Amino acid sequence: MNSQDKSKSEILRQKIYIFIYGTNTPSGKLFDIILLGLIVCSLITIMLETIPEVNMAFHNELLVAEWIFTILFTMEYILRIYCIDKPFKYIFSFYGIIDLLAILPMYLSFFLPGSKVLSNIRTLRLFRLFRVLKLFHFVEESTKLKIALLSSRPKIIVFLYTVIVISFTVGTLMYFIEGPAHGFTNIPKSIYWTIITLTTVGYGDIVPQTGMGQFLASILVIVGYGIIAVPTGIVSLELSKQKHSRYTPKKNTATCPSCQATGHPDNSIFCYKCGSKML
Repeated sequence: MNSQDKSKSEILRQKIYIFIYGTNTPSGKLFDIILLGLIVCSLITIMLETIPEVNMAFHNELLVAEWIFTILFTMEYILRIYCIDKPFKYIFSFYGIIDLLAILPMYLSFFLPGSKVLSNIRTLRLFRLFRVLKLFHFVEESTKLKIALLSSRPKIIVFLYTVIVISFTVGTLMYFIEGPAHGFTNIPKSIYWTIITLTTVGYGDIVPQTGMGQFLASILVIVGYGIIAVPTGIVSLELSKQKHSRYTPKKNTATCPSCQATGHPDNSIFCYKCGSKML
């Protein structure tokens, strides 16, 4: 390839890059809007196929539409890799992995019938809407929530461990109290009932019949109401700490020359303890 051909190839790559990644350009915005429209249409197609009446009447049309969307998304994925300087950075990024998972199910359907339903993972591609509409403040808020969840992780792990212990203990008790005659045929099924009751969902597929079992179930429901609020409180506390730390003045190591007091706020003019002027 001579230098002229290489130059043309590089120019083509740049044009494709601007078209696909250039959210600040008219062509880039148009591409993102069209892409979002195609994603929504593909999701609707997949959902319609799961309706027996619609699938029976329009099976071939829906199948053709799914393959058209898959081919278009495959071309987009290849072009994204082709026009970027660091393709592996995109391939292993969040969007890169989602883009790949969005097209794989249709190809896997040749070997695993029914796997194309997993194409609904394309829903995650709608996160690009934040970038298109420049909703960066929502992204910032999600980052704060992620930090709060990570900070709460030790407390939440302890909480979940406690819930698991309660579920196993009460489930075992219910198995011995109620027994197979009342639907508690084994300990795993009794633990399932305990978790459903503890979370106050209560499907009603298994119901305690004995007085002792009903008493234990009542206690479990009351405990469940208190347990539900715990994770929310833990995360809310961490969010509150973040907000407080954001507006709390940072401390420095400035020392008052008169009384030797330390821990003065930034840009302090006078000592908070003796009132002497800071250096």
